[in-house]
Amino acid sequence: MKGSVRKSVVAVVLGMSLVACSGGSDDPTPETSDSTSGSAGSTPSSGISEGPELTPPGSELGLGETATVSYEVRQGVEALLDIKVTRLEKTSFKKSFSGWDLNASIKKTKPYFVRVTITNLSETDLAERPVPLYIVDGNDTLIEATKFKSKFKPCTPSTFPKKFGEGATAKVCLVYLAPDKGDLTAVSFRPTQEDLPITWTGKLKTPRPIKKAKNQKNQKSGTTDS
Repeated sequence: MKGSVRKSVVAVVLGMSLVACSGGSDDPTPETSDSTSGSAGSTPSSGISEGPELTPPGSELGLGETATVSYEVRQGVEALLDIKVTRLEKTSFKKSFSGWDLNASIKKTKPYFVRVTITNLSETDLAERPVPLYIVDGNDTLIEATKFKSKFKPCTPSTFPKKFGEGATAKVCLVYLAPDKGDLTAVSFRPTQEDLPITWTGKLKTPRPIKKAKNQKNQKSGTTDS
């Protein structure tokens, strides 16, 4: 991505909820990730002893390429990660949110899934923390991922696993709702407004079908042997 995200970065907090028809306990609610963050090119403070060379801010990567980044989890504590964006998916509410009660504000957005493989190279445990990635829409606005309170089968998990210490690798799927039916032009790692973003771009695909459970897959039609 040649253009940079505009200086006044807007992390869009949608302030809306998705209500499952089966009950309110499954409501996924957008939440803001920690605002404290460090420069991708900064010297690690705590949680990182020694590590590989960091990917330069402003790098433009393709799908399947890995960036090595650091960011400040909280004051004085940084994490070092290998991040590889593997797949970008454009979906629809009809296809992926069947059975969910969507309000008018939700319907004005466009849903995307971003699949990522992440390895923790530091001693900092990132258990269940938000993944520090955004999508960039056609207006160069950063949009944060929607965090689900419960399992969302088409795209899960939406955070780091319950245990994610040094050397752990996880495959995560992030859901983004772009306001005004916006486009996904890139995935961005940008720890602070002062940093140039590291971005991934690639072809948008449709989500793969959800695998059925074996007992459903092997279930026969209602005929019996005579």
